[in-house]
Amino acid sequence: MTKQLLLIDGNSIVFRAFFAMHSQIDKFINKDGLHTAAIYGFKLMLDHVLANFHPDAALVAFDAGKVTFRTKMYSDYKGGRNKTPEELTEQLPYVRQLVKASGLHSYELANYEADDIIGTLAKEADDAGYETLIVTGDRDLTQLASDHTTVAVTHKGVTETEHYTPAHVEEKLGITPRQIIDMKALMGDSSDNYPGVTKIGEKTALRLVKQFGSVEGIYDHIDDLKKSKMKEHLVEEEKIARECKTLATILQDAPIKVGLKDIAYQGEQTEELVAFYQQMDFKSFLAKMNVSPEDSDEPAVAPITYEELTAGRLADQVAKLQGSVSFYLEMPEANYHLSPFAGFVIGDGQHWLVSRDVELLKQEPLKKLLEDPAVEKNVFNAKGQIVGLHRLGIDLAGVDFDLLLASYLLNTNDNSNDLGKVAGEHDYHNVQTDEEVYGKGVKRAVPEDDNVFFTHLANKARAIMELRQSLYDQLKENQQMPLYTDIELPLTRVLAKMEMTGVRVDAQTLKNMGSKLQERLAEIESEIYSQAGEEFNINSTKQLGHILFEKLKLPVIKKTKTGYSTAVDVLEKLADRSPIVAEILEYRQIAKLQSTYIVGLLKVIHSSDQKIHTRYLQTLTQTGRLSSVDPNLQNIPVRLPEGRQIRRAFVPSHDGWQIFSSDYSQVELRVLAHITGDKNLQEDFKNGEDIHASTARRIFHLPADAPIDRNMRRRAKAVNFGIVYGISDYGLAQRIHVTRAQAHEFIQNYFHEFPGVEKYIRDTIAYAKEHGYVETITHRRRYLPDINAKSFSRRSFAERTAMNTPIQGSAADIIKIAMIRMQRELEDRHLQAKMLLQIHDELVFEAPKEEIPVLQKLVPQVMDSAVKLDVPLKVDSKFGDTWYDLKK
Repeated sequence: MTKQLLLIDGNSIVFRAFFAMHSQIDKFINKDGLHTAAIYGFKLMLDHVLANFHPDAALVAFDAGKVTFRTKMYSDYKGGRNKTPEELTEQLPYVRQLVKASGLHSYELANYEADDIIGTLAKEADDAGYETLIVTGDRDLTQLASDHTTVAVTHKGVTETEHYTPAHVEEKLGITPRQIIDMKALMGDSSDNYPGVTKIGEKTALRLVKQFGSVEGIYDHIDDLKKSKMKEHLVEEEKIARECKTLATILQDAPIKVGLKDIAYQGEQTEELVAFYQQMDFKSFLAKMNVSPEDSDEPAVAPITYEELTAGRLADQVAKLQGSVSFYLEMPEANYHLSPFAGFVIGDGQHWLVSRDVELLKQEPLKKLLEDPAVEKNVFNAKGQIVGLHRLGIDLAGVDFDLLLASYLLNTNDNSNDLGKVAGEHDYHNVQTDEEVYGKGVKRAVPEDDNVFFTHLANKARAIMELRQSLYDQLKENQQMPLYTDIELPLTRVLAKMEMTGVRVDAQTLKNMGSKLQERLAEIESEIYSQAGEEFNINSTKQLGHILFEKLKLPVIKKTKTGYSTAVDVLEKLADRSPIVAEILEYRQIAKLQSTYIVGLLKVIHSSDQKIHTRYLQTLTQTGRLSSVDPNLQNIPVRLPEGRQIRRAFVPSHDGWQIFSSDYSQVELRVLAHITGDKNLQEDFKNGEDIHASTARRIFHLPADAPIDRNMRRRAKAVNFGIVYGISDYGLAQRIHVTRAQAHEFIQNYFHEFPGVEKYIRDTIAYAKEHGYVETITHRRRYLPDINAKSFSRRSFAERTAMNTPIQGSAADIIKIAMIRMQRELEDRHLQAKMLLQIHDELVFEAPKEEIPVLQKLVPQVMDSAVKLDVPLKVDSKFGDTWYDLKK
């Protein structure tokens, strides 16, 4: 059997682990005050690698210091890097301890980098016939990929990797791994701070390497290059290019003092590892080894015991339960409106009662307990549990703790719907994930073994109960308990009610539309064939590319690895060159309407009530906005006339009823005015101005009574919405078709007119950089792990996110509050009207015609008073016989 070698780039993985877990850095401090996030993340990486790769030899290479032969050769090499945070520096010695306790060797060499150690050992292993896996966070090491060496580069956190082999490098870049050195020599490396050749970026570098093979090949044929600025730079900077190639080359003959025979993998050193985990306070790793933390009152978690419920003893068994209970109804499929039931568990911390027979829930002892609001319930995904039990004729009451909801509020980046994964995020590892128990994909199945299944159910219920206090404490510390108790938890029941009500859809109307769209598709198809002079598969990118760019000779805008690009942005640029392009664009739009909205909606109409029951995802988005799935009813098209027609199929549930809709007008800009405190912006809203027209007058320096044409208003609108999303002068210029200089002037004028907005942006980014997160008006947090990233693109995106999250998230908070209050009003007034849909800033109802006048007064009154802002909220209402027919 071929021997295997594992090589780990220690410094890059430790850095990646530290910054991947930076948002939770305060959670990872041991009893001695040592930060441990990087150590913990490194161990996660190690466990992940060793679960899939079984080495005979293993070594973690570290940098010995900042001075190497490369810095002696080029003094600015790796210059400009930020100083390593002290919180990370203090962890490095302990990472080495962890490596040793895990049975791996570590090594460093003065005047050389970890890369050179890895390169040298990989070469020795290649020569000895080993299969080698290199794990790193640095793409520079991909140059070492060979037929027997794979380079795994982390690309998300520390456990997700992209595997580079010669074939993968060829597919991705079109060159060999060793030619990556030449590419880097030409383009330079901002991270390692060597320059490359002036004005040569990655694309040009790749083209030159593919053409000439190497840096040396370029200079051997320099006279073959046409006269150009690029050639001038290459000639003038030949010494730099050759020097950069030396800097970019990882040595494979470094004078290391270890070889394959010295680094045999030892396997985990159990006693050392236990002692290390105890020192670091890594309770989850100790739990996996069935060891309790040293000097802790917490006993090792005992295997859970459970009792199977039976119909004959049900009353006596349920009578044992005291105080609050954890409850979990197992529905294996994501759509709880349709999923089969697999079983359930209920318990109080002392007794765990389980069964596969959900019919037992309908019997008096359990039904009464579940419907009793005085008995606190701890659950996971309250909305799914409410809907599932409703299908069984049970109205779940008394829900107090929802593990999924609380976890989401604490960190919106962690939004898995798997209880085991969510528990793991909170350092609780005594419950397996569903994937581990049920498998994944088509193999997913509930275990037939009762002990396996019931143990899993009982562990889920125990996890819910045992995490309750910890998560509540964290919510209180973050000032998020009101967000949880007053908004998100009550909203769960409102959303469940909306989902269970559903919205009526006339299938015949959809079918009639489908027939018309099919006829239109046939007409467009015929016109396309006529202009092309032949029939072809319009949906084939290859065939379409041949027609447009080879037969009709249209200019090639973009090429991909597989041929000509026919993406929408490409076709839009060609629309004025040939009428066939406009026909193709229309064909695609109509075909999408037909497949996604006609055929797609017909598939999800429930036969029992002719309604669609969408699911609202309450714990998905990082801003707090709701998402709709199965199907997405927040995305019914409105721009195309044919798309708008689809709304005709959405009708009231009863004769004599109508559809009623109310939506906030410019709510995000009103929130912006409130949060920034900008006097001019607030004044415009208080005076009832058309905000885009008013902004146009301000940024174009026009008199207060000057008329504003559509184009000026459109440009001002783009500035209004673009500013808070961090739009650049380049981005604005592209959007409103002006020069970059003009766009820059518009932005500067905007900040001059609205200085409070500029200050808000500056202060918000500074706050995010210091704290690692931003908040909405209700203390909804969004963590931004890339806010201090070295990468300009990642950091810039995080900064833009910091600007817009408080605005978009606060707007989401406002409509959620309005929904809760609106549902309460409907019930208190005993109205028949029902809330059906939430489309971001809009609420859609159905009601008897005689209740429409009531809604016209009530809904705007509730919505515009949901939250007290420094500017008024404005609500527009419409009603009609179908969703399409809504009129003011």
